[in-house]
Amino acid sequence: MATAVCAMTDLETRLQTLTSAIGLEGQTMALLALLAAVSLAHLALGYLVHRLHDAVQANSYNWDDVVVTALARPLRVVLWVVAGYVALDIYTVGETWQEYLATTYDTMLVVLLAWFLHRLISGAEVELLTTRFGDSGSSDKATVHAVAQLLRVAMWVIAGLMILQSVGVSVSGLLAFGGIGGIAVGFAAKDLLANFFGGLSIYLDRPFTAGDWIRSPDKQIEGTVEDIGWRLTRIRTFDQRPLYVPNAVFSQISVENPSRMHNRRIYETIGIRYQDADKMGRIVAQVREMLRTHEEIDLSRTLIVNFVSFGPSSLDFFVYSFTKTTDWVRYHEIKQDVLLKILQIIHDNDADVAFPTQTLQMEQVVRMAPEQEE
Repeated sequence: MATAVCAMTDLETRLQTLTSAIGLEGQTMALLALLAAVSLAHLALGYLVHRLHDAVQANSYNWDDVVVTALARPLRVVLWVVAGYVALDIYTVGETWQEYLATTYDTMLVVLLAWFLHRLISGAEVELLTTRFGDSGSSDKATVHAVAQLLRVAMWVIAGLMILQSVGVSVSGLLAFGGIGGIAVGFAAKDLLANFFGGLSIYLDRPFTAGDWIRSPDKQIEGTVEDIGWRLTRIRTFDQRPLYVPNAVFSQISVENPSRMHNRRIYETIGIRYQDADKMGRIVAQVREMLRTHEEIDLSRTLIVNFVSFGPSSLDFFVYSFTKTTDWVRYHEIKQDVLLKILQIIHDNDADVAFPTQTLQMEQVVRMAPEQEE
């Protein structure tokens, strides 16, 4: 870019010398020559960028391709901006017009630089998402989107301040006014700012991301996260209703994320009849062995099967184990299989599952006749 600007500046100097010598007709010829030169330079630059694309795509390093892609269009526009500045400068009359051209030229270069940086940030964002995360549901995707968006906003704010400075607006005064006005706006829009920083904390801390199933024990919030915005998070509840939660709420409540569980737990208490008390030991041992050999039970987690209590109408033992899967549907299939096998073990030992019963003991009272009592 710097080489092209220096070349165009040198061409401008030569054209000014030429036009001062040959007059208006010579200025027209100079403009035609400038247009032809810039057109040829545009075609040559397009060919060079195309060859450069082929060269960077041939290697395994992708970031050079991101830079070349971001630079291609802004560089061509820079060529025409410099050419337009030179063309207008040929017909310049007076110092005022010269200052106006210089201001416009500086502003256009700032805009083109900001455009290049915008394209570079977007290209880096796409590169990170496609090469590092691919089609996975990584929670880092939300962070990449958020950081890229913040960088683009900050870059255009800085570019706007530079443009204002180039046109003669006092940026220091504007910043001072913005600081005073920011305090008033902050008080007036404190809820909006709280939601904004709440969304930012979600992006940075990543307690959940789009696609996760979340719930809160503090509030009636449960469902699948569909979108995390700057002000609201949209959650689809299990009855398919959309739930819009302000981001500031998540900084005040506890949030569970079952989507990131490593296992699902089977925790059941099962009772057998009191008349089957002599079979309790065998039942517990066989159930424990069944779980240890079950292919869907994670043996690296806690596994407990023990006689636990004398119930009102049953002898209770409990089963505590974890499945390898976290899928909700598959978990219930495994749990069903485990419970059916436990029931079969109980029946194989000539026992049965107890159900709530009550035993009433009746006593017969024999009353004596009055004459017998005497």
